[in-house]
Amino acid sequence: MSDAEYPQTEQLIALFNQTFKPLNTVLVRGQVEPIYYPACAEKPAQIVFAHGYFASALHEIAHWCLAGEDRRKLEDYGYWYCPDGRSAEQQAEFEKVEIKPQAIEWALTVAAGRCFKVSTDNLNGVEPNRIDFQTKVHAQVCRYLAVGFPARAHQFIGVLQQHYQLPALRLTDFDWRDS
Repeated sequence: MSDAEYPQTEQLIALFNQTFKPLNTVLVRGQVEPIYYPACAEKPAQIVFAHGYFASALHEIAHWCLAGEDRRKLEDYGYWYCPDGRSAEQQAEFEKVEIKPQAIEWALTVAAGRCFKVSTDNLNGVEPNRIDFQTKVHAQVCRYLAVGFPARAHQFIGVLQQHYQLPALRLTDFDWRDS
């Protein structure tokens, strides 16, 4: 993390923790891989994001925004994760489950006044089709804009827009083919 990003990351942590304190969940800067720990008697649930990166925090928040009550009781929401170096079949499965979180991440990113890039997260495996994946994530963003984001995502999008003094999300905020 660059020194310039540190204050923004600290602000993001404070915004999230203030907003979701009633849900007994905190956002935590991690040193290595991201992970989610459910609440226990001694601690609130923890969304740990990687290396202090702002984008990693938004991505992990997006996963939390999607996870239902039962999933939030399980470490890493009970999901299987296949690390970098995936085969074509494993990459296809990875991308299938990443469409909704990355669509939410994209909206959170726009609400924070930042640029979004999809992550196929497979540098040492089969070459993913980034354009195809971006198209699917964009289609999901469009669906969310039409029918509404999940409740916690909607709430935090509003918090970010207010903090960064940005207008409501518009479809034009998600144009990507010309860039």
